[in-house]
Amino acid sequence: MLTDGGSMDNINTSLALRLIPLAQEVGNQELVEQLLEHASKIATDDEERGWAKFEALKVMEASVESYLRLAEDAEAMEGAQALTAAVNHYIALLYLAEGQLDEARATAQHALRLRQTIDDDEGRSYGMALLMTIAKRQHDEATAIAVGTERLELLMVLKDEEGQMEALADLAHCQATIGEFSTAQDLFTQSLERAQQLGSLSGQLVARWGLADLAEIREDFETAMLVLSDSLHEFIAEDAAAPPQLRQRISDLTDLKNQPQPSEDEA
Repeated sequence: MLTDGGSMDNINTSLALRLIPLAQEVGNQELVEQLLEHASKIATDDEERGWAKFEALKVMEASVESYLRLAEDAEAMEGAQALTAAVNHYIALLYLAEGQLDEARATAQHALRLRQTIDDDEGRSYGMALLMTIAKRQHDEATAIAVGTERLELLMVLKDEEGQMEALADLAHCQATIGEFSTAQDLFTQSLERAQQLGSLSGQLVARWGLADLAEIREDFETAMLVLSDSLHEFIAEDAAAPPQLRQRISDLTDLKNQPQPSEDEA
C-alpha cells in the first residue's frame, strides 16, 4: 500500500491528485508531498502539470496572487478550459472569504461561462451555487433567485435529488428575504419532502428551521415549536445527536408560548 511506502509506478497524474485528499484525511503529510511530486513529474502535458500545480497551491495555502498567475497560464493553454474554470472558481471562493464581493462575482461568472463552453453540467451547478451565494451577500436577491432557479432546473435534468433539496431551501430563503412568504413556504415544504425521501437529517433541519422562521414571522409560535420538535424527534429516532441550537430554540419557543398574554384591558 502507498501508506506503507508502496510503489507509485502505476499511478498517473490524475489518480495521484485524487489520492491527495485521502492522504490528508489520514494525516500523512509525507505521502501528500510524495503524491504531489509524482503527479508533477509524470504529467504528460501542460494541463496535467497545471492540475498538479493547482493542487500544490491548495496544499501550501498559497496567496490569491499565485492562483491568479496559474489562471493566466491556464488561459493560454489549448483545451484547458476545465482547469481554467476550476482555478477561477477557487479564486472566487477566496475573494468571497475575504469579503471582496465584486471580484468574487466577476471571477465566478468567468468560471461559469467556461464551464458552459465545455458542457460541464456538474461544474455549472457548483458555479451557480457560488454565484447565488455571492449575490445574496451583495443583497442582490433578484440575481440570486434567477441563478438559483436556473440551478434548480439543471439539477432536475441531472436528477440530483440532494442538490434539488438544497437548491429549494436556498431559493426559499431568498423569497422570504424579499417578503414572498407564501412562495418561501411552498419551497421549504418541497425541500422538506425531498429531505424526508432521502433520509437527510440535515436537510430536514434546514427546511424545518426555515418553516419555523416563517411561523415566527406570523407570530404563530406554537407551529414554529411543533415544526422544530418534529426535527428533534427525527434525530432521536435515528439515534443521532441533535444540534444544541435546535434544543435551545425549542426551549425558547416553549418559554415564549407559555408567557401570559395581556388581557384586553391591558392591550
